[in-house]
Amino acid sequence: MSGSYRGGPSGARGQGGASRAGWGLKAAMDQLWDSFEQRTARPAQSTGGDVRAAVLSVLLDGPMPGSDIIRAIADRSAGAWRPTAGAVYPTLLLLVDEGLLVAEETAGRKTYSLTDLGRGEAQASQTAADAWGASRAADRGRPGSIPRAGAQLAQAAAQVARSGSPEQIADAVAALDEARRTLYSILARP
Repeated sequence: MSGSYRGGPSGARGQGGASRAGWGLKAAMDQLWDSFEQRTARPAQSTGGDVRAAVLSVLLDGPMPGSDIIRAIADRSAGAWRPTAGAVYPTLLLLVDEGLLVAEETAGRKTYSLTDLGRGEAQASQTAADAWGASRAADRGRPGSIPRAGAQLAQAAAQVARSGSPEQIADAVAALDEARRTLYSILARP
């Protein structure tokens, strides 16, 4: 990792209620989190799946505005794919023109819902269901998925440092040490 270790009371950011035994773990996890954020900061993906199929699929859950559609796609792909508004809104307009969706404006906000024709296409389309799984599977094999997984690990470890008992903190340190050894053993494989 780049930078120097920020351990110690002055190096830990936002110690909250962390016990003295946990502040070092928290500081290390904060540094890990910061390192991942610096290396992986990039705009959300605008591609990564079939926007048309994804929109139809999420609207099977019921009518929703465009911003909720974008959020639902991101949720279903476990954050691996978040299409941009520039990809979703033109798709919504196209689907309305094709008679697959209707748009109703209420209180200045458009809500999109499936027509019967749109519902049939959404149910018949297996590509929408495949898009979620393919997006997650493809993401697991990308180098960018490691920092995301590491950041999630850092969050969990920081939570233990903040609210765990001394025994739980010791167990967390042992688990993190084991995870580190496991990662290095992966690199050692032929």
